[in-house]
Amino acid sequence: MNAPSALPKKPTYSLVKSGPFLLVHLVALVGLVLMPFSWKGLALAVGFYYLRMFGVTAGYHRYFSHRTFRTSRVFQFLLAWLAETSTQKGVLWWAAHHRHHHKTSDKPGDVHSMARDGFFWSHVGWILADTHDKTDEKRISDLTRYPELRWLDRFYLVPVVTLCVALFVAGGWKALFWGYFVSTVMLWHGTFTINSLCHYLGKPRYRTGDESKNSLVLAIVTMGEGWHNNHHYYPRSTAQGFFWWEIDATYAILKLMSFVGIVWDLHVPSDEVRKKNLLATPT
Repeated sequence: MNAPSALPKKPTYSLVKSGPFLLVHLVALVGLVLMPFSWKGLALAVGFYYLRMFGVTAGYHRYFSHRTFRTSRVFQFLLAWLAETSTQKGVLWWAAHHRHHHKTSDKPGDVHSMARDGFFWSHVGWILADTHDKTDEKRISDLTRYPELRWLDRFYLVPVVTLCVALFVAGGWKALFWGYFVSTVMLWHGTFTINSLCHYLGKPRYRTGDESKNSLVLAIVTMGEGWHNNHHYYPRSTAQGFFWWEIDATYAILKLMSFVGIVWDLHVPSDEVRKKNLLATPT
């Protein structure tokens, strides 16, 4: 008998939650059809994609969810602000659910398991459904002690609106369209591939007890997050690419920041750790 799934028997989706998500997609798609193509616009979209992807990977994931490095309280706030411009809910909500995922990855109770609940649920359904709205603050007591993070989590649309206003003031509707709408759709699905495709595509190197895989393509798309099997094996590491040939742009940027004292105590696995729990034919 299969173990119970985290997918509700009849998941419900409210228009309040799914409406804005669908509207951003609609604006992006209609605009791409009706507006003349612009290389400058595409460059703006890609630029803001990777800028905000860094906020997701370095901020939401490697810092707030796993605390793999240390930084000042000011830069901690700036990381949270940048991450929230991704329009992926609040920093406390994100970290709490991700910590829960690691405790139950592809096991009963996992909030987004592709192996148990399919692609749609693991990719985006679990975010849009009413099931996981609440934040389990017991999982993030190290973060809730900061009032500025609690404020940002409560008003997580403030960074989003600020970004949209800044884009419009700087470049009008075209800048807003490419810099936010197109870029955000790209960013959403780039981020969500780690929950879905990285538990399906690629190859594992370590025994982790779940379906996590390593993928070079997804690592490029997500600034290093595609080395997902590495990460599930040793989530304490700031570097998710364990070897020099495993491209990890987020770690490279954090390493540069460490040279000027913006971040410090970046953690990487020792040679001993990297050689443990290997599969018979590691990749």
